[in-house]
Order: sequence, then structure tokens, then C-alpha cells
Amino acid sequence: MDMAGKRDWLDAGLVLLAEQGAPSVTIERLTERLGLSKGSFYHHFKGMSGYRTALLEHFEAERTTRFVEQAEAAEEDRLGALLELVLAPGPGPELEIAVRAWASQDAEARAVQERVDRTRVAYLTEISGDADLAQALYLVVVGAGQVVPPLSGRRLKSALELVLGRRK
Repeated sequence: MDMAGKRDWLDAGLVLLAEQGAPSVTIERLTERLGLSKGSFYHHFKGMSGYRTALLEHFEAERTTRFVEQAEAAEEDRLGALLELVLAPGPGPELEIAVRAWASQDAEARAVQERVDRTRVAYLTEISGDADLAQALYLVVVGAGQVVPPLSGRRLKSALELVLGRRK
């Protein structure tokens, strides 16, 4: 019996997106990855258009809303907590690159990317108290993912510390 829920399909989509880009996110690849039927997919989504919308919403929830909520829970050093989340190992950098590439070719993805960028910079501004610093931190993180090869976690952390004036 198929026990995969909607979140399983969305999590698999984020991994596929990070690994191979938006064009690779197909029903066939998702069903193959999860070992499930197309019927299971259609139980949760009306089609690929609806799935892509849900996938973008899931990306925003996982990589922005959840990060803000977890940083807020830290209370004392929200900026430090946020940077730890951003620097955590995982598919984060590849996923961010894939979504930005998708946004350059798709209006719906672009609208979500613009909202995500605005939300992130606004939150960085709130917790740093400095809009220019917030913009500089965000540009370092985005740029670190765009250079080839992307900056490693250690080198990105060093660049962020330099911007923050925390470097020894």
C-alpha cells in the first residue's frame, strides 16, 4: 500500500530539483525515485502545474519560513542562528541555484524567488538593524552559490564574518 504523503512528493521534488534542475522534475522521475505509481501522484496533485506550484511553496516554507521561525526561537543571537542554518550541510546551495535558474525562465518561479528574496532581506534587516548590512550579507550568500565552483561552507562563513566585522 502507498504510504507516501504530499510532503514526501514535495521533499523528493526538492532533492531532484537540487540535483538536476527544474526540467528534471517530472512525474516519471518522481515516481521512479519514490517507487510509487502515477496514481499516488495524482492522489495528491491535479497535475504537474499544481505540483510545481506546491513545490515552489514548499521551497519557500522550508528554506525561508522555517529558517525565520528557527532563528526567532534562538532569541538571543538570531543572526548567528540564521547563519548556522544557512551554512548547515545539505542540498541548500544546489537547491538555491536550481530555483534561481528556474526563476530566470518561469514567471511563477520568478514571483516566488522575488518574494523569498524580499522576505529574507527584510528579516536580515530586522535582526541586524541595518538595511545595508542585510543586503551585503544576502549578496554574499547568493553570490557564493553562483560562482563556479560554489564557495564551501567554511569559505562562505569566512566571507560572512568579514562583512560582519567579526573576523580576527
